[in-house]
Amino acid sequence: MTDRIELKGIRALGTIGVLPEEQERAQPFEVDITVESNLSISGKTDSLHDTVNYAEVTETIISIITNEKHFLLERVAERIAEETLKIDLVNAVNITIKKLRPPVPHHLEYSAVTIRREDKL
Repeated sequence: MTDRIELKGIRALGTIGVLPEEQERAQPFEVDITVESNLSISGKTDSLHDTVNYAEVTETIISIITNEKHFLLERVAERIAEETLKIDLVNAVNITIKKLRPPVPHHLEYSAVTIRREDKL
């Protein structure tokens, strides 16, 4: 059984990119994450203690984007996966991170990276 909690459109400003201006000025990023967990207990108890607190997941994502500097979206997605998998009851994550204003000379709505990672335990 795979139950999921989906969090869509988490936005934060961060310094992610290889160009000098991308490392000097914060840009907007958006993250969609699906957390896989067994939700059957919380479905019966109706208790936050028996489920993944998505406020904690959101804070983790915001903290990584705003406080860490990286060159690649791939690295940021990996960092989000690493930290989210440390949260109690999280078994796996699917993460998409979007750069909302990629520095290209043509119209491009966003560039994105999507990864899936599982807890190894």
